[in-house]
Amino acid sequence: MGNRGMEDLIPLINKLQDAFSSIGQSCNLDLPQIAVVGGQSAGKSSVLENFVGRDFLPRGSGIVTRRPLILQLVNNKAEYAEFLHCKGKKFVDFEEVRQEIEAETDRITGSNKGISPVPINLRVYSPHVLNLTLIDLPGMTKVAVGDQPVDIEHQIREMLMQFITKESCLILAVTPANSDLANSDALKIAKEVDPQGMRTIGVITKLDLMDEGTDAKDILENKLLPLRRGYIGVVNRSQKDIDGKKDIRAALAAERKFFLSHPAYRHLAERMGTPHLQKTLNQQLTNHIRDTLPGLRSKLQSQLLSLEKEVEEYKNFRPDDPTRKTKALLQMVQQFGVDFEKCIEGSGDQVDTNELSGGAKINRIFHERFPFELVKIVFDEKELRREISHAIKNVHGVRTGLFTPDLAFEAIVKKQIVKLKTPCLKCIDLVIQELINTVRQCTNKLNSYPRLREETERIVTTHVREREGKTKDQVLLLIDIELSYINTNHEDFIGFAKYVIRKGWLTINISIMKGGSKEYWFVLTAESLSWYKDEEEKEKKYMLPLDNLKLRDVEKGFMSTKHIFAIFNTEQRNVYKDLRQVELACDSQEDVDSWKASFLRAGVYPEKDQNEEAAPADTFSMDPQLERQVETIRNLVDSYIGIINKSIRDLMPKTIMHLMINNAKDFIHSELLAYLYSSGDQNSLMEESADQAQRRDDMLRMYHALKESLNIIGDISATTISTPVPPPVNNTWIPEASPTPQRRPPPSAAPPPSRPPAVRGPTPGPPMNPSPAFGPPMNAYNSSLDPFSAPPQIPSRPARVPPGVPRYDFLS
Repeated sequence: MGNRGMEDLIPLINKLQDAFSSIGQSCNLDLPQIAVVGGQSAGKSSVLENFVGRDFLPRGSGIVTRRPLILQLVNNKAEYAEFLHCKGKKFVDFEEVRQEIEAETDRITGSNKGISPVPINLRVYSPHVLNLTLIDLPGMTKVAVGDQPVDIEHQIREMLMQFITKESCLILAVTPANSDLANSDALKIAKEVDPQGMRTIGVITKLDLMDEGTDAKDILENKLLPLRRGYIGVVNRSQKDIDGKKDIRAALAAERKFFLSHPAYRHLAERMGTPHLQKTLNQQLTNHIRDTLPGLRSKLQSQLLSLEKEVEEYKNFRPDDPTRKTKALLQMVQQFGVDFEKCIEGSGDQVDTNELSGGAKINRIFHERFPFELVKIVFDEKELRREISHAIKNVHGVRTGLFTPDLAFEAIVKKQIVKLKTPCLKCIDLVIQELINTVRQCTNKLNSYPRLREETERIVTTHVREREGKTKDQVLLLIDIELSYINTNHEDFIGFAKYVIRKGWLTINISIMKGGSKEYWFVLTAESLSWYKDEEEKEKKYMLPLDNLKLRDVEKGFMSTKHIFAIFNTEQRNVYKDLRQVELACDSQEDVDSWKASFLRAGVYPEKDQNEEAAPADTFSMDPQLERQVETIRNLVDSYIGIINKSIRDLMPKTIMHLMINNAKDFIHSELLAYLYSSGDQNSLMEESADQAQRRDDMLRMYHALKESLNIIGDISATTISTPVPPPVNNTWIPEASPTPQRRPPPSAAPPPSRPPAVRGPTPGPPMNPSPAFGPPMNAYNSSLDPFSAPPQIPSRPARVPPGVPRYDFLS
């Protein structure tokens, strides 16, 4: 179909892609793009059409290509085309493709020669092409026509730069033979982005239209105005040929005849023409593919090694072998037991880093969730005090009690202990749920045998549920044991005499005549107020019983900074030594209020309370002794419940571990196999799932496809020949591209930076990669012998983002 030069590589690439497709992967060779640049009517579109072997691009005079055409060629048995903007529509007639390109161009740019950087994306499927990306770009112009903007030259230049600055883009610099090559716009812009000429190929068109007596022999021989990769001459169809529907095969034959018959080109005929251009590009693709193969080979080899062990088990696999089934059953059950234990006890291999599971979650239930549930048991303080008050009165009955009754304390404590049953049972439920989740997680490895998985999960879950009842009974028994005897001799219990409501420094205000004020360490309990020399509480100065004591406010003395309150005896007795009241001083009013609140808890009330109306008898008692007893029991209950909580927090995890978790592990190791044998026929248990059979077949197929791919890569390496990169040439004859004087209308647009002047010797250019996209690695050359091998730098220019080739998601 006109591109025989590319057909040599198609079979090898297709074989490799077929091998990759068979294992569900893509052969990502990342073939380079080919951009065709040149002036208007230089023959760019004709060169592109020769690659496809079809007429499908718009024709005419002036600027015809007004939007970039990103043309993706896909090797395929059927031949058709698809546009990204016409999803799902297949074009079989390439004349319709041309009409659609023209219509889509006009839709964005208008019908009067306007241009747009928005690309048209076309994909052509054909058995005669390689998987390539070709880019047809608008021709460079200097004069705006019609409704084109005045800065048309600048716009086209920017559009071209978006594509040709990419290192993976091969540039075909198209120049007609009947124009001045030394001033070729295509070569100027190509030199700007590819100063060393590594990816630029000169294409000379319209050789048949040169003036009589002139020829381009010296240029095509690369003697005059040389390029590193030289020039290739082509003869495209004339407008008359295109109008006359002359097909491409006939045009190629005419091109061949022209070169063979022309006296100036006869000796170059084998290196001229469209087939040779295709062959040259094909060689660049071959070089690129060869550079890509080592990475592909190592990737395939690592995949092959990872499959070796598993494939070894499948090579002699017989699904109905009873010996294999018995062995598999034993291995599966054993592995399930090991996995379950690892999930519970923890393991260093295959650690889940995404979430907690198994033993870690159970640990969290034991030491975070369960203590939190215990703390959540909120006591209504007012209600609790009322209950304690009623309990004390009911214990004393008709008598007036002189001492705090033990029975009231026990009654309240037992009522609080009973409340622990709910969080304990909830803890067991949470652990059971996590155990069942762990069983399901561990049976995932039994997916190959669905019946075995179902039975294993059912048997172990049933056993866990059976243990649930025994564990709950045991936990309830623990709580009943705590209820059976209230141990007030426990070492952590504060006791009736030990309870301290408040400690702190206070100053006793005494007149200078009686010794003066002095600061002491005070300790307030439910029964007494004591003060010591210091906080070590070794030297007690005095202990004052709280019976018949009350508080009153004292005016702050002149020049005094202390805040004062006093304690006095309601029976007009001396409180301390010969003092009827003891004045206590604090540094702030807040301290005074805080101490008063503490005295209130101890049953010592302010003097003013005598004048207030009595509160209802069932909510508040004016009996100071009763209030002290309520406060004492309230704090004793707190102390004892703290001991019980501590004990339950310790015993709950131990009980659950012993009766449920350890028991489940023992059951799986010692009894699960027997239950499985008794549950049904072994053959039905070990019946393989369809998914597992498919997986085995897929794995064997992948294994053989990988081996085949490695053999194909070996063939490609052996049958493809890399051509060396041509030596550098002096291309200083190409003038530097001067900045266009025309600018975009907005004043804020920055002009392109100026280029450095052309100089002899090393030409400014990009640093060469160790393995360039085209040709062998640059380090194959001896830089000390090659004056052009020093890697120069790219001139400063604005960064451009090349438009990506569309993914064509609608084609999938």
